[in-house]
Amino acid sequence: MIIYLSLGSNTGNREKNIYDTLNRLKSNAVEILKTSAMYQTEPVGYKQQADFYNIAVKVKTKLLPFELLDAIKSIEKSMGRKQAGVRRWGPRIIDIDIVFYGNIMINSGRLVIPHAEMQRRLFVLVPLTEIAGNYVHPGLKLSVKELVKVCGNKEKITRIGAVNE
Repeated sequence: MIIYLSLGSNTGNREKNIYDTLNRLKSNAVEILKTSAMYQTEPVGYKQQADFYNIAVKVKTKLLPFELLDAIKSIEKSMGRKQAGVRRWGPRIIDIDIVFYGNIMINSGRLVIPHAEMQRRLFVLVPLTEIAGNYVHPGLKLSVKELVKVCGNKEKITRIGAVNE
């Protein structure tokens, strides 16, 4: 199954955190097929924090959606991400979101696929455009490129270079 992930970090060595996450994904039965360039993006929501580094990743895995979610949460925790009591949209060592999981749509208490906020987040859409610009959102019926054009948010996002995974 082809899946698209969004990775972001804004504490510690942000670039290293992204690379470490890619390696940890590989160790959890996730094959990395393609990565976008890395982008520096201003925070959304809570603004009093450092800018994020973000990438989009095309992966393949045999893990089912909830198994992948569990693997992702385990990676985040092993890297030092704290969940309980953390400010919403606050600083984090790593954030891994499942943006698309094939054309599957899930809306449960634990997991929403496609990601519920992705169409309002340039830090997700712009990197995703590099690796899946023509991919059509199964619910909104718009391509990723089209979603960038209609995205209402205008956070600053700067391409800072290719990812060498």
